[in-house]
Amino acid sequence: MRRFDWRLIRIALAFGLLPGALLVHYCPRHNSWPITNEHPQGDVIVAFGDSLTAGYKMADADSYPAQLASLVGRDILNRGVSGDSTAEGLARLDRDVLAENPGVVLLSLGANDMLRRQSIEATFANLRRIIDRIQARGALVILIGVEGFPMVHGDYGERYRALARETGCVYVDDILDDVFGDPALMYDQIHPNAAGYARIAQRLESEVGSYLKR
Repeated sequence: MRRFDWRLIRIALAFGLLPGALLVHYCPRHNSWPITNEHPQGDVIVAFGDSLTAGYKMADADSYPAQLASLVGRDILNRGVSGDSTAEGLARLDRDVLAENPGVVLLSLGANDMLRRQSIEATFANLRRIIDRIQARGALVILIGVEGFPMVHGDYGERYRALARETGCVYVDDILDDVFGDPALMYDQIHPNAAGYARIAQRLESEVGSYLKR
C-alpha cells in the first residue's frame, strides 16, 4: 500500500490543491468488505502477537493492549511473545488464544518474519491459517499490518490488506505508522517506548474501538 504524509494531504485539501476524487482514488478506504463474525458471541478480547504486542522492555501497563484496554473500558488479554514469528504464533494458537474462547482477536504477527527475510508466501500462509482457525470459533479478527521496505522485504502492506479483504478481517495498516523513526516515541530502532505504545493504542481506539466496546 502507498504510504502518505497525511499532514501534506491535509494542507493540500485546505488550499483546494487536491480534489476529493483524487483522495478517494489514491487513499482507498479500509474495511469496505464484509466482515466475518462482525457480531461475535464471545466476550474475551485477546491481543495476539510478538514484541510489539508484548511491549518489549516496557512495564506491562505500558504495552499497547493495556493502554487500549483503559481507553475502551474492557479487559484485553496480552498474548504477545517477543521474537515470535508467524510459525511460532501458529504453534501456540490453541493454548494462548483459542483456549480463552475469544470474541475478538487483535492479530499482529509478521514483523519478525520480515526482519529475518523469511518466505513471504510462508508468512501469509501461516497468517491465513491463524485467521481461519480463529474465525472458525466464531471470533472477529482485527488484523494489524506491518510495513517494510518493498525493495527489500516485498510489499507486506498490500499483502496484509489483501489477506484482510479475502478473509473478512477488520484491517488496520502498519502498527508503527506515525511512531517508527520518532525518537520521542521509540525505545530502540525497532520498538516503541511507553509514549509510542500510547500512540498505537489511541490510533486503534479511533479506528476499531467500536468493535471493542460492545
